[in-house]
Amino acid sequence: MPGNPAPQPINAIAEKLGLASADVEPRGWFQAKLASDIEQRLADRPSGRYVNVTAINPTPLGEGKTVVSIGLAMAMCRLGHLAVPTLRQPSLAPVFGIKGGGAGAGRASLLPAEEINLHFTGDLHAIAAAHNLLAAMIDNHAARRLEPRIEPSSIIWRRVIDSSDKGLAHVVTGLDRPRQALLRETGFDLTAASEVMAILALASDLGDLRARLARIVVGIGPDGAPVSAEQIGAAGAMAVLLRDALRPNLVQTCEHTPAFVHTGPFGNIAHGNSSIIGDRVALRLADYVITESGFGADCGAEKFFDIKCRVSGLRPDVSVVVCTVRALKLQSGRFRVVPGRPLPAELLAEDLESLRAGTDNLRAHVEIVRRFGVPAVVAINRFPDDSPRELEELRRIAADTGAADAAVVDVFSRGSDGGLELAEAVIRACETPNQFAMLYSTEMTPLEKLTRIAEQIYGADGVTVEPAARRALDEFTRQGFGHLPICIAKTQYSLSHDPQGYGRPRGFRLPIREARLAAGAGFLYVLAGDVMTMPGLPRIPAATRMDIDARGEVTGL
Repeated sequence: MPGNPAPQPINAIAEKLGLASADVEPRGWFQAKLASDIEQRLADRPSGRYVNVTAINPTPLGEGKTVVSIGLAMAMCRLGHLAVPTLRQPSLAPVFGIKGGGAGAGRASLLPAEEINLHFTGDLHAIAAAHNLLAAMIDNHAARRLEPRIEPSSIIWRRVIDSSDKGLAHVVTGLDRPRQALLRETGFDLTAASEVMAILALASDLGDLRARLARIVVGIGPDGAPVSAEQIGAAGAMAVLLRDALRPNLVQTCEHTPAFVHTGPFGNIAHGNSSIIGDRVALRLADYVITESGFGADCGAEKFFDIKCRVSGLRPDVSVVVCTVRALKLQSGRFRVVPGRPLPAELLAEDLESLRAGTDNLRAHVEIVRRFGVPAVVAINRFPDDSPRELEELRRIAADTGAADAAVVDVFSRGSDGGLELAEAVIRACETPNQFAMLYSTEMTPLEKLTRIAEQIYGADGVTVEPAARRALDEFTRQGFGHLPICIAKTQYSLSHDPQGYGRPRGFRLPIREARLAAGAGFLYVLAGDVMTMPGLPRIPAATRMDIDARGEVTGL
């Protein structure tokens, strides 16, 4: 396949959105930051249609949600509509780990892909710097016994790094001499799992960002009262570090249409959606905004509906459910797939029986979307190994799931031409009035919210909350945080907590082993099963396939 065309100057892309030079600050030739006050200046413009892209439970290599999101936006532009994808920035952890780059692929990619996949505009570095500054200030505050006092055993703020480094999951700090930090056990999470990342994605403006940072709870005082980032004097400096990171990033697709890339929380261990600010600005500029949620409808889409839309006040018009032949065959439970290794040849061979055996997974994800009152359109993302008979069978199955429509997508090979059928289906679905409603109310107790998500989204028979997690939830309620939404961290490979729970698992209870408070982000955060907030590298990391030559040409990214 020939390479993508060279990117256009970013000012030319801004002009396609009707933006003036004062509205964008170029960061190099091909990427830019939007002006900090742009949303206010666009407030009188009508809002475009709001399209969410989600998926079924994936294989470890992913099913092409980003590719479909980019291709769908390009196809809508091809039909004469101005469409903008609002996507998350890739984390270096999966880029150098298992999945590789996150800027799309083939004829449905973002430009400049290398910069987007790597340091980009520095947003992730700013998040890590702000997060780790708070960690250092907490240790300093506690070690010097400053007021308000923090009980050392109650400190819940860990550190972050944007690399899969399992050796840092549990560490001991305070080994220096003379000691300025307490000798205590702590650890590292991925930057994408940071509460600061979640805050940046959910903040509505600079004032809201500053207020959310101030509300971060870092520990408990001797009187049992929460101690916040504001109380130890850290929130202001954190906001200073994040000032520019709050501004959405403008890039382009390989067909030179506009795209936003901003914030990057994971869908399995965080809320999994791009920024509210980016979506709001895009909705004032475009006819259609295509925003992608992390992993399947059980992960990113549920959090899109119950957390992001609750905060933003935005109502989605339609949700696209991406599925693939290979992922549905995997959901039959007949194949062994190991993360970090190529998919087995037998999974890629034509197998209509296994395809049919896995289709309950697609049906479940369509039902999740419809449970929120939003119409679903199934996008069948075509891969080279798919046989015509498999694609036709999957189209037939998709039409029987209750979805509003279904279309085969081949934007990877054909660009916007391969997404026209999907674009037309989504446009039709957007014209259908929907009854969007969230799954639970904030008046419900944390346990009631957990139970509703587990039963109605995952298909569980209920939840089993370990004693430590139950005590934490009770304490959060006592402290006045019981009204917050719930963010469940769990495996992306199954509707259940078990990565091997293929298809549509039944007869299980969702085990909750840990509960954390994200007061600044505005949700309670629970860990289900064996999900990790600091994964390790696979046996052969993607980084081993990357290199650069003397001319600066990058390969393997």
